[in-house]
Amino acid sequence: MLYYLFNYLNKNYSIPGGGVFQYITFRTAMAVIVSLIVTTVYGRRLIDYLRYKQVGESVRNLGLEGQMQKAGTPTMGGIIIILGILIPTLLFAKLDNIYIIMMIVTTLWLGAIGFLDDYIKVFKKNKEGLAGRFKITGQVGLALFIGFTMYFNTDIIIRQEVKLPVKYDAPVAFHLKGNAPVYTQDIKSTKTTMPFYKNNEFDYGKVLNFIGTGYDHYSLVVFLFFVIVIITAVSNGANITDGIDGLATGTSAIIGITLAILAYVSGNTVIADYLNIMYIPNSGELVIFAGAFVGACVGFLWYNSYPAQVFMGDTGSLAIGGIIAVFAIMIRKELMVPLLCGVFLIENVSVIMQVSWFKFTKKRFGEGRRIFLMAPLHHHYQKKGFHEAKIVTRFWIISILLAILTIITLKLR
Repeated sequence: MLYYLFNYLNKNYSIPGGGVFQYITFRTAMAVIVSLIVTTVYGRRLIDYLRYKQVGESVRNLGLEGQMQKAGTPTMGGIIIILGILIPTLLFAKLDNIYIIMMIVTTLWLGAIGFLDDYIKVFKKNKEGLAGRFKITGQVGLALFIGFTMYFNTDIIIRQEVKLPVKYDAPVAFHLKGNAPVYTQDIKSTKTTMPFYKNNEFDYGKVLNFIGTGYDHYSLVVFLFFVIVIITAVSNGANITDGIDGLATGTSAIIGITLAILAYVSGNTVIADYLNIMYIPNSGELVIFAGAFVGACVGFLWYNSYPAQVFMGDTGSLAIGGIIAVFAIMIRKELMVPLLCGVFLIENVSVIMQVSWFKFTKKRFGEGRRIFLMAPLHHHYQKKGFHEAKIVTRFWIISILLAILTIITLKLR
């Protein structure tokens, strides 16, 4: 909103300093600051309100050290994160940008599903919360919305180098790269970024080329399949990771910073050309959303770090996982998610391995056996006697290493 206001005032009245709102870097910095203010200042008031309403966490005794002391800690704190994301985004981003619209929809959509789950747990006294099938249905519904929008919306394009003559009915741009002429086109495409692959590009439309003529007719189906898997996996991964104080929040902040960097280089034609990576017109606006996201996570961490004064609940964990997944899809870096979100992946896989092995051994030997002392993985280390603050710090270090590796892969072809 402020972008449009200052843009109007600057054009009509030439107010001093009004032009700074044209810069993505300035608006991103403002989004971070406002997000931190919202989450830290008003977060305290929301925590007091949740405590007053007795919106406390009910804790099952799993034999973990210090676990029962967390009973009654206010939950549903994800509302703080959502407000910390949406308010700066509405203030500083271009609200007619299709990428921003999709991120706002994602935040509200998964935030609403998580809120409903927490509401059932807290106010209806149902520890199971919203049935798993309804959560999955909501995540798949969002994935279909994102997938169809990405595939059909005419504002979502990529710029690629072409050789004359071209087959696409789109204008060709020309510029010099060094002394060599380069021709580019802005086109609809199902291409994405894949590390360690030729040119770091992968086309969903060519996955089924082994079936022969007409394979490209199924490109939408293939693309939707990947989108559904990524959104549900990352959203549930963040949800599973949110098991000890500050783990999901801090990890998400690190991932958010990385996504902001990737969005900036992908949405800047000069840098994208210099790095020889895919340029995505208009996607640079996502950096502002990423700034708000990082600010919200860091601000929430003020109260969520050990010992936590508030838990985000599914309201926050489902939303931040979905935001990360959709953001990565929109900047066409979703195939880098297994590396970037390695902590979420490990947590997810540890649960799958534990449950699968337990069921297999129970069926075969009549007694269920376990791979880990407890799943997800962070609880395994708690059972081994590690303090949760140490576990969180080490997981953060791993996240930072994975984030650095993710950025490096842009040049590994």
